[in-house]
Amino acid sequence: MAVLLGLDIGDVRIGVAVSDVLGSGAHPLCTLTRTNRQRDIIAIGDLVSIHNVERIVIGLPISLDGTIGTQAEKVQKFGARLSEGLEVPVEFQDERFTSSEAEEILDRMEMNPKDRKKIIDQVSAVIILDEYLRGNSVEE
Repeated sequence: MAVLLGLDIGDVRIGVAVSDVLGSGAHPLCTLTRTNRQRDIIAIGDLVSIHNVERIVIGLPISLDGTIGTQAEKVQKFGARLSEGLEVPVEFQDERFTSSEAEEILDRMEMNPKDRKKIIDQVSAVIILDEYLRGNSVEE
């Protein structure tokens, strides 16, 4: 199975998750603090190299009515630049309701707000990647 990297891209942080080599699930990896596009791509490229990633899955923040808004356009543009810069295929996964699902998970864990802020983006990235894995058969 191919190793995939899941990204939850925000304006300030990027939550990162990675699939296991069996393709059976995603695991939180880290949260990147955004600096500028070039450095963000380099940081993601380092993760791609370290984990032998063959595909990147980015959460696409589609509006509740199904339209592509300003934030989704920014994410698509970043994804295109990421694909060009790293020469790794990039796919998008609808991320509607991902943040609320991540909040529910952290509520059940009774995590305090300070710790929650540190991992919410990673949890969202895990959800995005898990949904992608459930909907796609990914082979080497």
